[in-house]
Amino acid sequence: MPAHPPRRPLHAIATLAVALALTHHDAPRAASRAPQAAPGKQPTSAQAQSFIEAAEQRLQDLAIKSDRADWVQQNFITEDTEKIASDAKEALIAAVTDYALKARRFEGLRLPADVARKFDLLRLSIELPAPNNPKERGELTDISAWMESAYGKGKYCPTGAGSAGVAATGMGGAQGAGGGDGDGCLDINDITRIMAESRDPQRLLDVWRGWHMISPPMRPKYQRFAELADKGAREMGFKDLGAMWRSNYDMTPEAFSAEVERLWKQVAPLYWSLHAYVRSQLVKQYGPQVVPPEGPIPAHLLGNIWAQQWDNVYPLVTPPGGDAGYDLTKILRDRKVDELQMVRYGEGFFTSLGFDPLTPTFWERSLFKKPADRDVVCHASAWDIDAQQDLRVKLCIEINDEDFRTIHHELGHNFYQRAYRNQPPLFRAGANGAFHEAIGDTIALAPAGDLGYLMKMALDKVAFLPFGLLVDQWRWKVFSGEVTPASYNSAWWDLRLKYQGVAPAVPRSEADFDPGAKYHVPANVSYTRYFLAHILQFQFQRALCREAGFQGPLYQCSIYDNKAAGAKLKAMLEMGQSRPWPDELYALTGERQMDATAILDYFAPLKAWLDEQNKGKKVGV
Repeated sequence: MPAHPPRRPLHAIATLAVALALTHHDAPRAASRAPQAAPGKQPTSAQAQSFIEAAEQRLQDLAIKSDRADWVQQNFITEDTEKIASDAKEALIAAVTDYALKARRFEGLRLPADVARKFDLLRLSIELPAPNNPKERGELTDISAWMESAYGKGKYCPTGAGSAGVAATGMGGAQGAGGGDGDGCLDINDITRIMAESRDPQRLLDVWRGWHMISPPMRPKYQRFAELADKGAREMGFKDLGAMWRSNYDMTPEAFSAEVERLWKQVAPLYWSLHAYVRSQLVKQYGPQVVPPEGPIPAHLLGNIWAQQWDNVYPLVTPPGGDAGYDLTKILRDRKVDELQMVRYGEGFFTSLGFDPLTPTFWERSLFKKPADRDVVCHASAWDIDAQQDLRVKLCIEINDEDFRTIHHELGHNFYQRAYRNQPPLFRAGANGAFHEAIGDTIALAPAGDLGYLMKMALDKVAFLPFGLLVDQWRWKVFSGEVTPASYNSAWWDLRLKYQGVAPAVPRSEADFDPGAKYHVPANVSYTRYFLAHILQFQFQRALCREAGFQGPLYQCSIYDNKAAGAKLKAMLEMGQSRPWPDELYALTGERQMDATAILDYFAPLKAWLDEQNKGKKVGV
């Protein structure tokens, strides 16, 4: 499942360019020049190289301190840890501002390609730009830490459990570290479990509505957050923050938007075929008075609090005679597998490909289980604290097949991080964000035995595609001003209807802030990377299967224990962000363009069957 992007010492080069004075006007990355020249004596190429190397080392030191503070804040959520994390980020941003101003003297200087790329990445590897004004910069970092903590402390307290049917987010209302089995309040793990297992539409409606109560208090904070972040992006020469994010893919923002739309058009027919069939089966389960036979699917009935993946409703939509192959959740629980062993299984796949085992500190410092005595940000994340070997994950593991896949996803980040550790600091990142998200999911792709297994896979991989697309469609419109605060929530549901064919469980209004009930919005994590990763993982798998010598249908391939495939993968991972991503894609696949034909090939037998089942029925909403 989609998780937090990797944390790395230069993720603050996610804050690096924060006030960067290098002028940028939504142009693709430069190949051989630093920014335009300033008046005065022309510096030398050697001086520029010395400057950028000193800058990245100093900023890496500050970023490590910021990451350590962030780790503590997410694992021990208090007002004090929020402030410590905010101060560390602000110190990093202040240093970036200073380097940015000094970098102007290298404008217009012809530089070696690798040095020019470093200057370019300095301004582009950023998700949270802040204004130059110190007061506004501090305000933005405080809001950022507050929203992430608010999400982490979020609980739904049903009537009689701590407070009368309210959400507790640490901002008033019911509080307490316990979950559903402690003070009666439900945290995100409890909510996730109920959504996965219950078939009572009223119970599902109750917890869906309850979890979405945690986010309305974020709404005014998010509005101010967007204003400040947009101001920071404009000061860097971008139209808005969304344009800045879209510039981070070795192409212009306009070209990137077109590329995303091209890929969506490739996969949309497969998605809508799945949607139509799932809707018909949910009508059988809940009745037409609950699920409109030709309309959108109510969001609370798809087995996931965000309706982003549907694999938990597999028992309701199983093809006749279909066999999912095995019930992994049952196998894990019958074998009494614990959280640590779950992670060991994930590590074992990577070592079977020839990767070195994880270090002892990984096992000593990671969080695998939700503590009973405190609030933590349970959203899964992978961390690279020192840009070398201090790798960690933060997971509140449940013993089920979904978290089994999540573990592989997060470990994909860790093994990627270690692979590129010998690159210069500014190149210690994935080829692009989507590459980082795709690696672990590629590893987790298992061979599909029959139609039943393909259906279960599609409920996970295909069902996610439109959700992966629309989260940033909403934010891009917010950042550009097309969506104003007066229409935050209605615009969110318009996009969910358009791309997902999903409707809210109950009527919504602008008193609600449903985007904030998804972690990546208050945490300011760009989301299109996940849409692209769900396409890239099949493209990667096709290339690795080819390298392994597999010649059958793609859905029957496994690369487990294949050292040739592992070596091919490791060679790409070691490149980090040293080359434009099309070059790195070519190194693994022989292709320079992201291509959805691999996912279409993988699910081709299922698509043919779905089309047969949907004959005479409405497809779409």
